[in-house]
Amino acid sequence: MSLHKAQNFWVGLTSRLNSVGQWIPPLFIRLILFWEFYESGLRKINGSNWFSSIQQNFPFPFNHVSADVSWFMATWAEFLFAFLLLFGLFTRFAAVSLLIVTPVATAAVHWPDSYGSLAELWKGYGISSSADGNFKLPLLYIILLMPLIFSGAGKFSLDHLFTRLTGSDTSHPIQSDFISKGLMLVVIGLPLFFVIPTLGISLITVGLVLMVADRFITPTG
Repeated sequence: MSLHKAQNFWVGLTSRLNSVGQWIPPLFIRLILFWEFYESGLRKINGSNWFSSIQQNFPFPFNHVSADVSWFMATWAEFLFAFLLLFGLFTRFAAVSLLIVTPVATAAVHWPDSYGSLAELWKGYGISSSADGNFKLPLLYIILLMPLIFSGAGKFSLDHLFTRLTGSDTSHPIQSDFISKGLMLVVIGLPLFFVIPTLGISLITVGLVLMVADRFITPTG
């Protein structure tokens, strides 16, 4: 096979994988996240409120909210937003909402009691009941929510159907600018704000500055 034919083969293969990638991977991500959040919300609906025992662990501003209100918000956020993910409806809104719910739960339940270094913190990356924490699953959920926030629900979704029906095609993104880079930092900083506040606030602040600076700075390259 000549180099030119091999190049054409590779381009054709990657193009087809990219096309399928707009259908299948987002669907699978939505399905697994639906089940995880739906199951968690359903257990809360059928269970009793145990948030009062961990109220002091909730991060700001949720530590100033009553345990009953926190339980209600967490229960119905997990349950209802899970169905939005399932159907791919208002997906980015649901994903961002769950991006807040998940690190709040992480700080309250899954985060280590204390740590003096990143090596100690990383001991909590597991599924256990030790004082080191057990934030493995919440971290994976946050990582799975990111593609839905940045890339949307994919083509197998009601969001895509409504986009086609209304003619508001967003499949051709604008050139990357300071606003997009700022949005990226804000989205990454948001979950960090609840578990590592200083780092989260720093990323959110830099992101907002970049978004404002876009009006005055023209990126080069």
